[in-house]
Amino acid sequence: MVAPSARRPVTPDPLPVGVVDNHAHLDMARYGEEGMPVAEALAAARAVGVDRVLHVACDVESIEVLPALLAAHPELLAAAALHPNDAARLAAAGRLHTAYEAVERAVLEPRVRAVGETGLDFFRTDEAGRPAQEESFRWHIDLAKRTGRALQIHDRDAHDDVLRVLAEEGAPDRTVLHCFSGDVEMAREAVARGYYLSFAGTVTFKNAAGLREALAVTPLERVLVETDAPYLAPHPWRGATNASWLLPVTVRAIAEVLGRDVDEVCAVVSATSEQIYGHWPETVDAQVTDGVLGL
Repeated sequence: MVAPSARRPVTPDPLPVGVVDNHAHLDMARYGEEGMPVAEALAAARAVGVDRVLHVACDVESIEVLPALLAAHPELLAAAALHPNDAARLAAAGRLHTAYEAVERAVLEPRVRAVGETGLDFFRTDEAGRPAQEESFRWHIDLAKRTGRALQIHDRDAHDDVLRVLAEEGAPDRTVLHCFSGDVEMAREAVARGYYLSFAGTVTFKNAAGLREALAVTPLERVLVETDAPYLAPHPWRGATNASWLLPVTVRAIAEVLGRDVDEVCAVVSATSEQIYGHWPETVDAQVTDGVLGL
């Protein structure tokens, strides 16, 4: 059961320097809940210093509506791919290669700056579906390299195999391990290969000491921060619906683990994000109407 305090998180203090939410699903609602309208979600994020968001479309339905979403919100950048669990289901239905065509069309949009999230998920997909996941992962790696896009990777309970496939295929120059969940040794290996590690609200969980140890050995220049909204709200609101406006909680936790000032973490993460994805379009008027943050 979710505690009452987890249902309505308190708006965090604004960050001193603008920062990027490296991974959010703005068009998704969690567990059948009604999602916040995208314009309100972006305004709420800007009000606390999260002034740029990378929206991630990772299933056929989200990819199909991506052009309309980007047209309606010119301040956004995006990523597109087939989630590994969807790849396994599509392959079983004989529709994987048709879905590839939709991804490739989406990635050619100038404001789609990354191929992702793709990768491997051995938690929700059993052994029968794993060959299709790996085929899809390899196809997406190739797509990122052919189109000059960054690569965002989903890795759940598949650390060794994710690293193996990346080594075999040759990772793009800009490779991001989204919602990093590995240990210290994986963090060191990823950094040695030149990958970027993106930390989500999980790094704040009480039982995530190993993840904080992995963060501690990651150079700040290789660190990104994300929500994975609407999932993975940070402590003390674990179990609540997550959103980009809660990112400051995770940013401050990262600063504490690294022993760095919050403004320095924001500035470096911001610069790194733009090195990976390029510049965000000009943002819309940052004024927030009354009531937007009354969540």
